[in-house]
Amino acid sequence: MDIELLNRPSSTVAKVTLGQNEKCVAEGGSMVAMFGTMTINTTTHQKGKGGIMKGLKRLIGGESFFLNHYQSSESNDSIWFSHPLPGDMEVINIQPDQGIVVSGGCFVASDEDIEMDMSWQGMKSLFSGEGLFWLKMKGTGPVIVSSYGTIYSVMVEDGYVVDTGHIVAYEDTLNFEITKAGGSWVQSFLGGEGFVCRFKGRGRIWCQSHNSSAFGKLLGPMLRPRKQ
Repeated sequence: MDIELLNRPSSTVAKVTLGQNEKCVAEGGSMVAMFGTMTINTTTHQKGKGGIMKGLKRLIGGESFFLNHYQSSESNDSIWFSHPLPGDMEVINIQPDQGIVVSGGCFVASDEDIEMDMSWQGMKSLFSGEGLFWLKMKGTGPVIVSSYGTIYSVMVEDGYVVDTGHIVAYEDTLNFEITKAGGSWVQSFLGGEGFVCRFKGRGRIWCQSHNSSAFGKLLGPMLRPRKQ
């Protein structure tokens, strides 16, 4: 599988070129175009496991209910993927001894051999404004994630604080706790920051420069009511 990221960073699309009989898995509705002879199989699960319950958990976690499985018939067949929000993409190559946790709505596509499951983040995610379930991915191969705005990575050596709406993905060697941004809860909310995630441990985290929830709250009051 060869992945090329085009039009970075504000309108990124991912061009995925597959070898003969090679497969990839993608979020439902993420395909822009295809070239060559491609077989598409749509399921609610991955690698024959999970069925409808896996699809329901992905739906709760902010992903699509369905996954599309693409298989090339000839070498150099290609697919273009995009994301509904304007922004960047990143390719994370997972190693056998490494796993990543992807925030709801940020998964785009991956190698067929990547194992995908839902990760329960506890009530801390609910209070932070994030979803209860995030995607936990393990195996060997590339994973394509998307962001709202520019995506950048930080290697955490000890601790790192990120606003809850700016997390794209992080390595599972890291743990986080929800805490206040300022010296007190009053200062945190008056300052507009509220909850933040304080990461601990050693590993890499991928962040996005913009917050889709904050943009929605800003834009919402400006929209005119829909006429019946």
